[in-house]
Amino acid sequence: MKKSIVVFLHIGYWLIYWILVSFIILATAQGKGHVPLSAPFLSPIPLTAMLHGMIAFYASSYFLFSNYLVNKKIRKLILGVIIISLIASIIIQLIMYVGLSGYGINWTWETCIGMGLWLVFIALVHSTTGLMMKGFIKWFEDIKIKADLNKKNYDTELALLKSQINPHFLFNTINNIDMLITKDAVSASAYLNKLSDIMRFMLYETKTEKIALTKELTYIEKFIALQKIRTTNQHYIHYHVHGDATSVMIPPMLFISFIENAFKHAENKKTDHAINVNIDIENGKIVFRCENSFSPNSQQKQENNGLGSELIRKRLALMYPDKHTLTITNNNELYKVELILY
Repeated sequence: MKKSIVVFLHIGYWLIYWILVSFIILATAQGKGHVPLSAPFLSPIPLTAMLHGMIAFYASSYFLFSNYLVNKKIRKLILGVIIISLIASIIIQLIMYVGLSGYGINWTWETCIGMGLWLVFIALVHSTTGLMMKGFIKWFEDIKIKADLNKKNYDTELALLKSQINPHFLFNTINNIDMLITKDAVSASAYLNKLSDIMRFMLYETKTEKIALTKELTYIEKFIALQKIRTTNQHYIHYHVHGDATSVMIPPMLFISFIENAFKHAENKKTDHAINVNIDIENGKIVFRCENSFSPNSQQKQENNGLGSELIRKRLALMYPDKHTLTITNNNELYKVELILY
C-alpha cells in the first residue's frame, strides 16, 4: 500500500476522533449552560484525549503486532494490550491532573478510579483498532507482494519456456538448411531469410503483451515452411486461415506451442494431412484447431500437462478471463487441440 494512503488513513482516523471528542465535550457542556460552539475545539482536552489514544494505538500497532500478533502469541498479545492501556491511562491521568486542574475537575479517589476505568476502556479500543489497521495494511501489502511474485514467476517461466523451445527449433532448422545448401542454394537462401525473420520476431515482437494477429500468422506460416524442409511430402501438413485478421490483436506465440508439439509427435512424414492446422476468424472470435496423428507405439507420448501447457493456460486466464475455451483430447491415435478466443 502506498505511503500516502497509509498516512491518509491515520490522519483521517485521528481527525474523526478529535471531532468526536469535541462534540461529546460540547454536548456535555451545553447541558450545564450556554457554551460557544468553538469552545470544545479550542480546548486542550480533545488534544489530551488524542495523545492518550495515540500512545495505546501506536504502541500496539508497532510493538505488539510485530512481536506477538505476527508470531501468533495470543496470550502475550492480550496481556500486552492490557498493560499498554493501563500505562497510557496512567500517563494521561497524570497529565490531566497537572495540566488541566483549572477545568473544573474535582480530583477525588472516586473520580480518579472512574476516570481511570473509562480511560482504560478507550485505550483498549484504540489498541485493538491499531492492531486491526496494521493488520489490514500488512494483509494488503502481502497480497501485492504475492501478486508481484506470481507475475515474476510467470515471466521467468515464460522466458524459460522460450529458451527451451527456440534453441531446439534453431538447431534443427540450421541442420536442415545446411543439408539443402549443396542441393538447392537458392531455396536454402530463401529458407535462411525465413529463419532470420522468425528470430527477429522472437527477439523483438514477443516483448509486448499483444501483437497484431497478422504478424502472428506470418510467423506461423514461416515456421511451417521451415518444418516442411524435413519431408518431401507436400501434403504432410494442411494449414488454412479463414477470415479477416486485420485489426485483431492476440498475445504473441499463443498458438505456436501447439503447432510445435504437433510436429514433434507426428512421426510418419509420408502420411498425408498428418498435421492439420485451421484458424477461423469470424463473429467476434478466433477458433484455433490443431490436430496430428501419432503412433501408439511411440516412446514419447503426448501429454496434456507440462510447463508449456501450464503457461498457456495461465496466459489465457490472464489475457482472456472467462472469454476463452481450451479443449485438448488425446485418443484414437489423434491428438486434438481446440482453442476459442472471444
